[in-house]
Amino acid sequence: MRQDPEPCPDREAPALLRARGLAKVYKSGGGSVEAVRGVDLDVGVGEFVAIMGPSGSGKSTLLHVLGGLEPATRGEIWLRGKRVDGLSPSAWAVLRRKHVGFVFQFFNLLSTMTVADNVELPALLAGVSPKQARKRREELLEELGITAKADAAPARLSGGEQQRVALARALANEPSLLLADEPTGNLDSANTRDVLRLLRRAHAGGQTIVMVTHDAKVAGLADRVINLFDGMIADDAKVVPVPRTKATVRNFLELRG
Repeated sequence: MRQDPEPCPDREAPALLRARGLAKVYKSGGGSVEAVRGVDLDVGVGEFVAIMGPSGSGKSTLLHVLGGLEPATRGEIWLRGKRVDGLSPSAWAVLRRKHVGFVFQFFNLLSTMTVADNVELPALLAGVSPKQARKRREELLEELGITAKADAAPARLSGGEQQRVALARALANEPSLLLADEPTGNLDSANTRDVLRLLRRAHAGGQTIVMVTHDAKVAGLADRVINLFDGMIADDAKVVPVPRTKATVRNFLELRG
C-alpha cells in the first residue's frame, strides 16, 4: 500500500480534488451493495460544490471516500495534484490533518474536552505550535461569535453552537478542502441561517467546499450542484446566481423559517 501521494501525470493543471471511476462496494450477507458507482468528479480551487440526491443515493458515502474516511473499492482520487486513494489509514490521517477539514451532521465533538481544546486539537496534532494553535482558535471563535463558550463543555452548547465549534475545528488548519456532510441537517431554521452565513463567508475567503445536503435551498449557495442517483452522477450543473436584492434575501429567510 502506498504511503506517499503519487504525482498526477496529467499535463494540464490538475483540479484541487479529482476522482476517476470511483466506486464503493459493501458486502451484505451473501451479496454486495454498490453505494458509489463509477463517479468522475473535478473540483477546482475555491469552488463550492453541493451534492444532492435521495436517501440512499450514496451522497455521504462518496464524501467519506473522497476524504479517506472509508477506502475506495475501485477508482482513483487525486488531491492537490497527487494520487491518494491507495494511502494507508495512517497516511490518510496525516493528509487530513494538513489539507482536509470535515464537518459532520452530528458534530462529532470530543465530549471530554472544552470548546477551546476541540478547536485547537487538530492544529496541535498537525505539529502547529501551541501559541499558533491558540491564536488561530481565538480568531475563529471570535469570528463565529462563540468566544464566551471557549471553556465550556460541548454538551452545554446548543446544536447551533456545537456546529459552529465543529466548523471552527474543521477550519483550524486552514485546510485546502472543506468537506461538509449535511452541516445543517440537525439544526433549526435560525441556526441553519447562521451556519450557512459562515460557510458563505469561508467560501468568499477562497475556501474550497464540497457539501452534502438534502435541501435545495441550502445547495443554492454553491457554485455547482451535483445530483446523485443510485451511486452515480445523474446531473452536474452550475448554479445560476440570483441578484441579492432585499426581497430575495427576505424570501430566502422566510423559506428557511
